[in-house]
Amino acid sequence: MRALFIVNPQATTTTPRSRDVLVGAIAREMELDVAQTEYRDHARELAQQAAGEGYELVISLGGDGTVNEVVNGLLTTPEGLPRPSFAALPGGSANVFIRALGLPADPIEATGAMLEAVRSGERRTVGLGRVLTDQDDRYFTFCAGFGWDADVVHEVERQRHRGRRASPGLYIALALKMFLRGEVAVRSLRIEAPGRDPVRDLYFALVTNTTPWTYAGAVPVQPTPRSRFELGLDLFALTQMNTARTAQLLRQMLSHKGVPPYGPGFVTWHDQSEVTITSRSPRAFQIDGEYLGHRRRVNLQSVPKALRIVG
Repeated sequence: MRALFIVNPQATTTTPRSRDVLVGAIAREMELDVAQTEYRDHARELAQQAAGEGYELVISLGGDGTVNEVVNGLLTTPEGLPRPSFAALPGGSANVFIRALGLPADPIEATGAMLEAVRSGERRTVGLGRVLTDQDDRYFTFCAGFGWDADVVHEVERQRHRGRRASPGLYIALALKMFLRGEVAVRSLRIEAPGRDPVRDLYFALVTNTTPWTYAGAVPVQPTPRSRFELGLDLFALTQMNTARTAQLLRQMLSHKGVPPYGPGFVTWHDQSEVTITSRSPRAFQIDGEYLGHRRRVNLQSVPKALRIVG
């Protein structure tokens, strides 16, 4: 088997020494080429070219942003070429997609599991989400957020550019700071889906392709606990943003059951083929923890069995 190993050298939790160990282990099992990313969306370009260069497998080492870029590259494989399979190894601070697949969060353990799957021929397919706007046509692996969480992601990216390390603690601190300052208390969103009545005046909307939405350290955060790769998209949206109710919802998200299907202060929809979110004014928008910009309207679609995974 011929494989391309796409490595993000800026990944939060990897070092040159650990990357060398992984490369050595994988290269003993297959013909391996290694490419390091040098700029944003470089992983996407490398993955898009992989099929034309004869690779059967693309492996990534990085966080959820690297995974998203590689997936988007693979999904735009030129027509007529066989699309390579994908294996993701954890190198970021959260690694939500990898952990949602049930794979080890430790890169050494994850590499071992991936190599066992290669030897046994184990493959599975997962569904993805797709975002369509006037400016975007992209796939997401686990979530898309409009409003509060995207504001946090945007601020984390700015902090990283100043040299600060991304961590679950930083995300939580910034989310709390924005909430207490009232910076996210904007009722501008409207959601609609086929067969459902529109809901207006929402503060925040999240669309998921699996559960959890993210992790607080080792604890999964589950606003949409019924969301699965094998189903359509799930939606969670806030109709209230007062301190008491928001704190209660956060406690439920951190419980093993997650947020229930019904309750005051929120709307949740399960297994949707399509969801459209609009805003009266531009709001921050993110997919898979990567800020895309401010948007007024996004259409999100479920794409079943879109990606072949090794592991």
